Parts: sequence; structure tokens; C-alpha cells
Amino acid sequence: MHFVLPADVGDPASPSGGNVYDLRVGAGLNLLAVAGDWPRPSDTTALSQTLASIPDGDVVLIDGLVGCGLPEVVVPHARRLKLAVLVHLPLADETGLDPTTAALLDEKERQVLRAASAVVATSPTAARDLRARHGLDTVHVVVPGTDPAPVARGTDGVSQLLCVASITPRKGHDLLVRALQRVDYEWRLVCAGPIRPFVGQLPEDDRVSFPGPLTGEALTSAYDAADLFVLASRNETYGMVVTEALARGLPVIASAVPDALGDGGLLVPPGDQNALEAALTRWFQDQEFRAELRARALARRANLSTWDRSTEDLRRVLASLRP
Repeated sequence: MHFVLPADVGDPASPSGGNVYDLRVGAGLNLLAVAGDWPRPSDTTALSQTLASIPDGDVVLIDGLVGCGLPEVVVPHARRLKLAVLVHLPLADETGLDPTTAALLDEKERQVLRAASAVVATSPTAARDLRARHGLDTVHVVVPGTDPAPVARGTDGVSQLLCVASITPRKGHDLLVRALQRVDYEWRLVCAGPIRPFVGQLPEDDRVSFPGPLTGEALTSAYDAADLFVLASRNETYGMVVTEALARGLPVIASAVPDALGDGGLLVPPGDQNALEAALTRWFQDQEFRAELRARALARRANLSTWDRSTEDLRRVLASLRP
């Protein structure tokens, strides 16, 4: 079985939940990394050659970021391969697209997914959306796993906030910083993640730091020092960083991550700065609320899925495509 995925999936300078997911569930598959500016590369030769090199009838999993924008390349191969498409985020849902581009990407994605033998989403909510959006009968769900981690020690129990996400409009850093600026408390926020041009559009504040992408011990230390994990995403399909925080018993206030958060924290409406401000104000002012969020996080921590389970679930889907 083969897995066609972006070439930068293992690049430490570009960490993302999708990249981590691909590497963890792709263990044991024949990984075929393809370079390109996905999902709209200027040259499709690499993808065409990669798919053409795979023998007829083989099972192929393709990352939707690579394949969903190129039906003219992928659909002909779907007729001779047992093709499964893994959708991390529908292409049209990326923040900042103009309506014409979003509609075009949505149609391209629809063609690819309808031609595939199987479609895989990373959360129940995402699967329901894909079925309704593209008229699909079945979408399989393979949720991300988590690694066991010690409970975070925190700083003073209140003021040290952590957000782990690429600095892009979809992740809502602008909403988060503006909401915090309206809160009367001596807070500090670490925004760990790849720094994109969007960072220049964020409100300036000395209490906010941008250390760039953190991995290994640096990321572990950031989680361990945090008192609260915050994520103000406008759109997510799952939100792996939320379960990473919950694995450490960290209280969470977040948006657009119902499946990852479960009942482990406070979910606020995406794009609602006032609701986010109210939640943060309550965190800083209400000791009982802080204790409640910690208790929720610890309870959710005990029931998180594992990467072994995720890998088994994906293998089951791919095995069902064999003759």
C-alpha cells in the first residue's frame, strides 16, 4: 500500500497537525513524497509521474492537500488504482480565499472525492460536512491519536497562556490577541508555530511572544509551563494541538474543535471575539471556573485515543479496498 503526501511533511520548519498525522499513520506504508506548492502547484509533473509509477490495482492513499485540487491528474488514475483520499481540511475552507477561487476548489475536490474508492476524514464533524458538501455516501473517520505525557506543572496557575498553531488567519491569533487586550489581568501569551506574513497584521503587544515553530524538548517545555491552552481558530477539522494539551491535563478554551475538545474544556463560537473575551475574563477572575476546567481536562486526558488505534483504523479502511 502506498501513501502520496506533501514533500515537506517531515520538515521541522513547517510543523502542522496534518504533517504529524501523515507521518504517524503512514508508518509501514510506502511513502511517496511529492514536491509542489499544494493545493495549486505550478507544475503537476511530479504528481503525474508518481501516480503513473504505481502498478494497476494497488491501494493508494493520497493526502487531499496534494490530490483534491487536481482532478485532471488524479481522476484518470482512480480508474485503475484502489484510491483512498485523506481530507485534513476541505480546500475551500481555507481562510482568505475569494468566493470564485473557493467555489473552483470545491468543485475540483468534489470530482476527486467522488472518483475515489474511499474517503477518510479526521473527525466525525468533518465526515458529516464532506458527505453533505459533496454528496458522498460514506466517509470513514480516523481520528488523530495522542502520546501519553506528564501533567503540566504550569507557572502561577493562571497567567501563562499557550497557543500552538501556524500564524495564519484561519487560526484566529488576531481575535485572541484583541480579546486578551480587553481583559484586565497581567497575562502572558506564547504563540508557538511557523511565522507567516499574517503576523504583521496582528495587534502589537509586548505580552505576546512568537518563538516560531517548537518541537521536541522546546515544545514540551512550553506545554509544561502553560496554565491555559487557547486556540481561537475560525475553522478546524479536528485540532490535534488541543488533544496534545489535554494529554498534559491543561485547561483549554478553544473554538472550532468540538471533536478534539469533547467535554474536556470550554468551546466558544468561532470568530466570536466577545465570547472569547468573556471566557478569558472568567478564567482570570473565577477560581472555581479554573478548577472546573482543570478537572475537565484531566477527565478527558484519561480517554484520549492513541496513535496505535488511529493506525489500526486506517489500515482497516485501506485493507477493505483490496480485492
